Amino acid sequence: MSDRDWLGLELVEAPVANREQLERVHSAAHVDAIEAFSARGGGMIDVDTIASEGSWEAALHAAGGAVHATERLIDEGGFAFGGLRPPGHHAERDRAMGFCLFNNVAVAAAHAIAECGAERVLILDWDVHHGNGTEAIFYGSSEVLYSSIHQNPLYPGTGAATDFGSGAGEGYTVNLPVPPGSGPDEFLALVQHVLAPIAREWRPNLLCISAGYDAHRDDPLANCELDDGAYWDMAATMRALAGELAVPLLICLEGGYSLGALARSVVATLDAASSDGSPREAPTGPAAPYSERLQRFWPGLAAAD
Repeated sequence: MSDRDWLGLELVEAPVANREQLERVHSAAHVDAIEAFSARGGGMIDVDTIASEGSWEAALHAAGGAVHATERLIDEGGFAFGGLRPPGHHAERDRAMGFCLFNNVAVAAAHAIAECGAERVLILDWDVHHGNGTEAIFYGSSEVLYSSIHQNPLYPGTGAATDFGSGAGEGYTVNLPVPPGSGPDEFLALVQHVLAPIAREWRPNLLCISAGYDAHRDDPLANCELDDGAYWDMAATMRALAGELAVPLLICLEGGYSLGALARSVVATLDAASSDGSPREAPTGPAAPYSERLQRFWPGLAAAD
C-alpha cells in the first residue's frame, strides 16, 4: 500500500482499549487472565493460540484501534480499515482461541451502542472460518446482527445455517456456510442477495466487516476459490450499501495466511471502499436456499429473489 501512498488514507496509531470497553464483551476474569499470562512471559494458550510477553499490549491496541475507528466513523462518517493484530473473531467472552485474544469487532460494536449513539450494528464476517466468538457474544442480542460466510466443514466447527440466535436475538444470527470449492459467485451472491436486503430492511447505524482473506484460492488453510477481484466486489458492495443507508463502514482485519494474497486482497478492499466503481452483479441462484430459510425472520428476502 505504501507504493500507492496508502490509497490516500490517514495513518493512525491505534490507542489502547480500556477495561470498560473490553468488559462489555469479555468477562473481567478473561481480561485478567490474558494480562497475567502475558506478564508471566506467555506460552501456549491452546494448540492454535500462542501469547508472548508483548501480547497483552498488542491485544489492547488491536481492540482499542477498532474502538477509536468506530468513534471517528460515527462522528465523521466514511470508512476505516483496522490492520489489527492479533485478530479477534474467535475470541469468546471467557476464552481466547484461534489466534484471537480479545474480540476486536465485538468490542467496537458494543462501544458503538454504549457510547456512540448507535442502536443497531451489522457485522459481516467473510473470513473463511466461522467467527464463533462474535456469534456467541451477540447470540441473544437484537442490537447486533452477525452474519458469517464461511467454509463448512472447517475449524472451529460452528456456524450452522440453522443457528439463528436465541431469545431477543432470534433471527439476528445469519450463518451462510458454503462447501469447499466455493468461489466468487457464491460469496458475492450471499452478500448482495441475502445480507444487503436484510440490511435494507433492518437499517443498521454502522456496518462492520470482519475481513479475513483466507478464503483466497492461494491460502493454505482452506479450500475456497476467491481471488483479489472477489474481495474488490464484496467490498464495493458493502461500500455502496453503506452509502445507500447513509452509515459508516468499519473494516477489521481477521485471518489470511498467504502473505501475497493477503496484501493484494487488502489493497483491493481499500481500493473498492474508497472508489466509486460498481461491483459486478452476482447471480441470485447461489443465495436462494439461504433466502428461503431466512424469510421467516426477514420477509424482504422474498422480494429480493
